[in-house]
Amino acid sequence: MTLILIFLSAAIINNFVLSYFLGICPFIGVSNKISSAFSMGIAVTFVMTITAIVSWLVNNYLLIPYHLDFLQTVSFILVIASLVQFVEMVIKKVSQPLYRALGIYLPLITTNCAIMGLALFIAMKNYDFLESIFYGLGAGIGFTIAIVLMAGIREELDLADVPKAMRGVPITLITAGLLALAFMGFAGMITI
Repeated sequence: MTLILIFLSAAIINNFVLSYFLGICPFIGVSNKISSAFSMGIAVTFVMTITAIVSWLVNNYLLIPYHLDFLQTVSFILVIASLVQFVEMVIKKVSQPLYRALGIYLPLITTNCAIMGLALFIAMKNYDFLESIFYGLGAGIGFTIAIVLMAGIREELDLADVPKAMRGVPITLITAGLLALAFMGFAGMITI
C-alpha cells in the first residue's frame, strides 16, 4: 500500500512540474504537439526511473558507507548525464523521426532539474530501493501527464480566438499557471 501511495503522490499530488515547478523548460518547450510531448514524457519517465535506481545504489553503496555524502550532487549529475546520453543513443538508433522531433530538448533532459530533484528527494526522504523505483516511476508518469495535458490545451489554443497580445508565450504561461492551480487542489491528500 505504501508503494502505491508513493507512486500516486509523485504522479499527481506532488507533481514535479505543477507542484514543485521542476522541469519547466521541457514542459513549455516540447508541449506544442501531443505526439512529441508524449514521446518526451516517456523518455523522461525512463530516465527518471533509471536515475532513481542508480542514484539510490550510488548513494547507499558508495557515498554513505564511505562518508562521501558531500559528493551527492556531483555524483547525481554524473549519473543523470550518463543516463541521458544512453537514452539519446537508443532513441537515435530506434527512431530517427522521434530523435529529430525531440531535437535540442533531448539533451536538455540532462539539465532537467526535475531529474536532479528526484535524485535529491530520494536521498532526503530516505526511501528504500523499491520505494525509490516507485517514486521515480510516479514522478515520470506525473511529468508525462502534465506535459501531455499542456500539449492538448495548446493544440486547442491554436484553434481558439486568442487576443493578439496574448498569443504565444503569454497564453502558454497563463495556461501553465491554471494547470498548476488545478493540481494544487490535490495538495495534502497524501503525505509521504
